[in-house]
Amino acid sequence: MRLNTIKPATGSKREHRRVGRGASAGQGKTCGRGVKGQRARKGGYHKVGFEGGQMPLQRRLPKSGFRSAMKASRAELTLDDLMRVEAGEVTLAALIAASLVPEYTERVKIILSGAVSKAFVVNDKAISATKGAKSAVEAAGGRFGA
Repeated sequence: MRLNTIKPATGSKREHRRVGRGASAGQGKTCGRGVKGQRARKGGYHKVGFEGGQMPLQRRLPKSGFRSAMKASRAELTLDDLMRVEAGEVTLAALIAASLVPEYTERVKIILSGAVSKAFVVNDKAISATKGAKSAVEAAGGRFGA
Protein backbone atom coordinates (compact mmCIF):
# COMPACT_ATOMS: atom_id res chain seq x y z
CA MET A 1 0.00 0.00 0.00
CA ARG A 2 1.22 3.48 -0.87
CA LEU A 3 -0.01 6.79 0.48
CA ASN A 4 -0.71 8.08 -3.03
CA THR A 5 -3.06 5.16 -3.75
CA ILE A 6 -5.29 5.53 -0.67
CA LYS A 7 -8.89 6.47 -1.52
CA PRO A 8 -12.04 6.69 0.61
CA ALA A 9 -14.46 3.76 0.42
CA THR A 10 -16.86 3.84 -2.50
CA GLY A 11 -20.07 5.65 -1.61
CA SER A 12 -18.62 7.34 1.48
CA LYS A 13 -18.05 10.69 -0.26
CA ARG A 14 -20.70 12.53 -2.29
CA GLU A 15 -20.05 15.25 -4.81
CA HIS A 16 -21.29 18.62 -3.59
CA ARG A 17 -24.49 19.95 -5.17
CA ARG A 18 -23.83 22.64 -7.77
CA VAL A 19 -26.57 25.20 -7.25
CA GLY A 20 -27.58 28.10 -9.47
CA ARG A 21 -26.77 26.35 -12.76
CA GLY A 22 -30.17 26.53 -14.45
CA ALA A 23 -33.65 25.05 -14.10
CA SER A 24 -32.73 21.71 -15.63
CA ALA A 25 -30.10 21.13 -12.93
CA GLY A 26 -32.86 21.10 -10.29
CA GLN A 27 -31.37 23.83 -8.08
CA GLY A 28 -31.58 26.85 -10.40
CA LYS A 29 -32.67 30.44 -9.75
CA THR A 30 -33.22 30.51 -5.95
CA CYS A 31 -30.84 27.59 -5.37
CA GLY A 32 -33.16 25.79 -2.94
CA ARG A 33 -33.40 28.76 -0.58
CA GLY A 34 -37.01 29.72 -1.31
CA VAL A 35 -37.88 33.35 -2.00
CA LYS A 36 -36.68 36.48 -0.23
CA GLY A 37 -36.11 36.88 3.48
CA GLN A 38 -33.06 36.71 5.72
CA ARG A 39 -32.48 33.00 5.12
CA ALA A 40 -32.40 33.49 1.36
CA ARG A 41 -29.53 35.94 1.58
CA LYS A 42 -25.86 35.15 1.62
CA GLY A 43 -24.64 35.36 5.22
CA GLY A 44 -28.22 35.58 6.52
CA TYR A 45 -27.67 34.95 10.23
CA HIS A 46 -30.32 34.02 12.78
CA LYS A 47 -29.99 32.55 16.24
CA VAL A 48 -30.93 28.95 16.96
CA GLY A 49 -34.64 28.90 17.79
CA PHE A 50 -35.27 32.32 16.19
CA GLU A 51 -38.75 32.45 14.64
CA GLY A 52 -38.69 35.75 12.80
CA GLY A 53 -39.57 37.85 15.83
CA GLN A 54 -42.41 35.60 16.97
CA MET A 55 -42.01 34.43 20.56
CA PRO A 56 -39.90 31.26 20.20
CA LEU A 57 -41.25 27.89 21.29
CA GLN A 58 -38.75 27.47 24.13
CA ARG A 59 -39.96 30.77 25.62
CA ARG A 60 -43.66 30.05 25.08
CA LEU A 61 -43.56 26.84 27.09
CA PRO A 62 -43.59 27.05 30.90
CA LYS A 63 -40.47 26.35 32.90
CA SER A 64 -40.56 23.12 34.85
CA GLY A 65 -38.34 21.03 37.05
CA PHE A 66 -35.39 21.68 39.29
CA ARG A 67 -32.01 20.00 39.62
CA SER A 68 -30.46 20.35 43.02
CA ALA A 69 -26.74 21.12 43.02
CA MET A 70 -26.63 19.76 46.58
CA LYS A 71 -27.90 16.33 45.49
CA ALA A 72 -24.45 15.35 44.20
CA SER A 73 -22.89 15.71 47.64
CA ARG A 74 -25.58 13.85 49.62
CA ALA A 75 -26.22 10.10 49.89
CA GLU A 76 -28.57 7.66 51.61
CA LEU A 77 -27.47 4.41 53.18
CA THR A 78 -29.74 1.56 54.22
CA LEU A 79 -29.09 -0.73 57.16
CA ASP A 80 -28.54 -3.60 54.69
CA ASP A 81 -25.80 -1.54 53.02
CA LEU A 82 -24.33 -0.75 56.43
CA MET A 83 -23.93 -4.49 57.06
CA ARG A 84 -21.37 -4.58 54.21
CA VAL A 85 -19.01 -2.41 56.26
CA GLU A 86 -16.80 -4.30 58.69
CA ALA A 87 -18.00 -3.98 62.29
CA GLY A 88 -16.39 -1.22 64.27
CA GLU A 89 -16.24 2.50 63.58
CA VAL A 90 -18.21 3.78 60.61
CA THR A 91 -16.76 6.90 58.96
CA LEU A 92 -17.40 8.66 55.69
CA ALA A 93 -13.99 7.51 54.43
CA ALA A 94 -14.86 3.89 55.27
CA LEU A 95 -18.15 4.14 53.35
CA ILE A 96 -16.39 5.60 50.31
CA ALA A 97 -13.70 2.91 50.51
CA ALA A 98 -16.40 0.20 50.59
CA SER A 99 -18.03 1.83 47.50
CA LEU A 100 -21.31 2.27 49.36
CA VAL A 101 -21.47 6.01 48.60
CA PRO A 102 -19.93 8.01 45.72
CA GLU A 103 -16.48 9.48 46.37
CA TYR A 104 -17.69 13.11 46.19
CA THR A 105 -20.23 12.58 48.98
CA GLU A 106 -20.06 15.05 51.87
CA ARG A 107 -23.02 13.94 54.00
CA VAL A 108 -24.68 10.55 54.49
CA LYS A 109 -28.00 9.64 56.11
CA ILE A 110 -28.63 6.11 57.34
CA ILE A 111 -32.25 5.07 56.82
CA LEU A 112 -34.27 2.23 58.32
CA SER A 113 -34.46 -0.38 55.56
CA GLY A 114 -33.39 -3.90 56.39
CA ALA A 115 -31.82 -5.17 59.59
CA VAL A 116 -28.52 -4.78 61.36
CA SER A 117 -26.91 -7.49 63.47
CA LYS A 118 -23.38 -6.14 64.05
CA ALA A 119 -22.39 -3.45 66.52
CA PHE A 120 -21.41 -0.22 64.77
CA VAL A 121 -19.95 2.95 66.25
CA VAL A 122 -20.99 5.93 64.12
CA ASN A 123 -18.74 8.74 65.27
CA ASP A 124 -18.62 10.99 62.19
CA LYS A 125 -20.40 14.36 61.99
CA ALA A 126 -20.95 13.78 58.26
CA ILE A 127 -23.16 10.75 59.01
CA SER A 128 -26.66 11.14 60.43
CA ALA A 129 -29.54 8.69 60.82
CA THR A 130 -33.30 8.56 61.04
CA LYS A 131 -34.91 7.76 64.41
CA GLY A 132 -35.73 4.19 63.36
CA ALA A 133 -32.25 3.52 61.99
CA LYS A 134 -30.65 4.96 65.12
CA SER A 135 -32.70 2.76 67.42
CA ALA A 136 -31.97 -0.33 65.24
CA VAL A 137 -28.21 0.29 65.44
CA GLU A 138 -28.38 0.86 69.19
CA ALA A 139 -30.51 -2.29 69.65
CA ALA A 140 -27.75 -4.27 67.90
CA GLY A 141 -25.19 -2.98 70.41
CA GLY A 142 -23.89 0.01 68.44
CA ARG A 143 -23.92 3.68 69.28
CA PHE A 144 -23.97 7.16 67.76
CA GLY A 145 -21.78 10.08 68.76
CA ALA A 146 -18.68 10.25 70.94
